[in-house]
Amino acid sequence: MKNKHNLQPRRSIRVKRRIPSLTRAKGSNTIARAPAPNAATPPVNMPQENVESGLPPTQEGTQIDRNFGIVPGVVAAAALMQASFGIADILGMGMLELQGLDPGGKSPLSGIPVAILLGAGIRSSLGLSKSLEPGIKFATTSILRAGIICVGAKLSAAEMVELGAAGVPAVIASISAGMLFVNAFGSYMKLPPRLSSLIAAGTSICGVTAIAALSPAINATQKEVSYAVANVVVFGTLGMLAYPYLANHLFEYSEQVGIFLGLSIHDTSQVMAAALTYNEVFNDELAMKTAAITKLTRNVFLAAVIPTLAWHSLRNSGEADPKDGGSGKKKGPINMTSLFKKCFPLFVLGFIAMGCARTVGDMMIERGGKAFGYFEKQEWKDLANRIGNDVGGRFLLGTAMAGVGLNTSLATFREGGLGIRPFIVGSTGALVVGLTGACSVYALANYGILPTEKKEA
Repeated sequence: MKNKHNLQPRRSIRVKRRIPSLTRAKGSNTIARAPAPNAATPPVNMPQENVESGLPPTQEGTQIDRNFGIVPGVVAAAALMQASFGIADILGMGMLELQGLDPGGKSPLSGIPVAILLGAGIRSSLGLSKSLEPGIKFATTSILRAGIICVGAKLSAAEMVELGAAGVPAVIASISAGMLFVNAFGSYMKLPPRLSSLIAAGTSICGVTAIAALSPAINATQKEVSYAVANVVVFGTLGMLAYPYLANHLFEYSEQVGIFLGLSIHDTSQVMAAALTYNEVFNDELAMKTAAITKLTRNVFLAAVIPTLAWHSLRNSGEADPKDGGSGKKKGPINMTSLFKKCFPLFVLGFIAMGCARTVGDMMIERGGKAFGYFEKQEWKDLANRIGNDVGGRFLLGTAMAGVGLNTSLATFREGGLGIRPFIVGSTGALVVGLTGACSVYALANYGILPTEKKEA
């Protein structure tokens, strides 16, 4: 029907009014008016006087609460670390006594794997309080990285060249064989690539220290770290107990025995325990010193292996997200600049810089001066040992690995779907490293590269 006045239809105008939303407090019959959208909402941890006075929220309270929030977890991890080293000393001395050896020396057991196992046992049996989680996360990230940097003070290229140059070819052969075989065999056994890299580093270089240093560089999960550490504990301990007696039958010269022990056993503490056993049983101090030098030479190669394995892991995974649990899903082409940063994160650069500082100081002393114009030879060595062993190797890495244990439930070993495959790879890798070490020693001796001195009667 046409409008006879030819007027436009009237449009209704709807006016929108902002009505503050009403909320009912939980457990209360009182309805409270929500703040206006533009009003500043005070944070939960804002001081009450600021809320009442309407002052703008500050970040100071938030930061203070965050800093204090990490204290309970860090204290718990440090306490567990301290207890673990005490337990390791008691167990290690007992092992020496069972072999009829003098228990007055250093314990053959490291407290770090004990801390992981104890932490996992506590987490599985008693659970973990929510209040501890921020501090434990801080221990497994920031404290771990600080410990890795400090461990760099133990690495001296000058000392390696001076004392162990003859054994360097055998060290390179042993490390190369272990790294290549374990990664290839782990792939064949369908292990996660990061787990294979951790087992390879722990078996080929320096046990738990290598695992702790590599894990953040490749974004390894704590389950993978626990599997790798378990391999070091089991097969390194077996080598520690068996290889001293095997070496006495295989080799004729003291240097050969020492290099074999230094190449074939996983962790530094396990190598020193095996060398101590050999010295006590067969009265051969030269073999013990050679084993220590060879192990030091292996440790120096950690500075090169960490970036290499980080690059290999990231390239294989296509820069996979670390939160994907190690699935290794491809995410497109790799940005080489980003890859370089991931292969050389700040803590790895700090680790290398610390090793370079130790090397430069040693070279200054060898030239008749003082380390950086201040430290005498013994003072410089004591300082390096204090930073590398006491602060880095014991306190910081021990606290970090205790945090790893507290974050690991023993159920992950049952639920991981890996079964005994990691231990098959680890045991076979340990045998390959030991066999390569023995063959390298024989080859160096046959070509006259190794100095030879008859074993003491």
